[in-house]
Amino acid sequence: MNEQITHLGHHPSSEVHRIAFLGGAQWNEDSEVYKGAFETAKLLAQEGYQIVNGGGPGIMRASTKGAHAGGGEVLAVTYIPNYRHKNYEGIDLENDFDDEVVALDYFDRTKIMLQNSDVHVIFKGGTGTISEFGMSWASSRIHQGHNKPIILFGKFWEHIVKEFQTHMKMRPDEMGLIKICTSPEEVIKYVDEIRKLREQKPIE
Repeated sequence: MNEQITHLGHHPSSEVHRIAFLGGAQWNEDSEVYKGAFETAKLLAQEGYQIVNGGGPGIMRASTKGAHAGGGEVLAVTYIPNYRHKNYEGIDLENDFDDEVVALDYFDRTKIMLQNSDVHVIFKGGTGTISEFGMSWASSRIHQGHNKPIILFGKFWEHIVKEFQTHMKMRPDEMGLIKICTSPEEVIKYVDEIRKLREQKPIE
């Protein structure tokens, strides 16, 4: 599959099947962040979930390798610029994803990843990860009740979220849209809980 998509609406699903992995492109195989993403994707794949990522290195490659180690498949949403961007990682040749959707631009890439997944798992990263987190969180608030659950991977998020609460204008209900998990096992447990709840009470 190699498609180019120009527009997608918000389509909440009663099923939980696709899990988006978002995070830094700079992490290598020796980093704890990479290892955490790999193991999380592996466990999710073993449970039958499909992984969605941006087709690049770092967390994206880790989630692809982990999914394959768990016998699963990966959908990559890629963006190929018309000219080389110094600070954009592009497609990673070692990220051997199974299917591909080609986005029109960087922002379209993020939108398609978020809209074509049922849960968003966000790992440590840089400005790109911050923008993905912001888009995911804002969209979840707008579509609250039909939102995509957001998992923040790593204990460090506790401090960041606390700073948001202290210094930003945060509504109490917004904080309930995110879940901090500190291990792959905690992620899979939470995702399974979400799936069971959706099966018992489908989104209308």
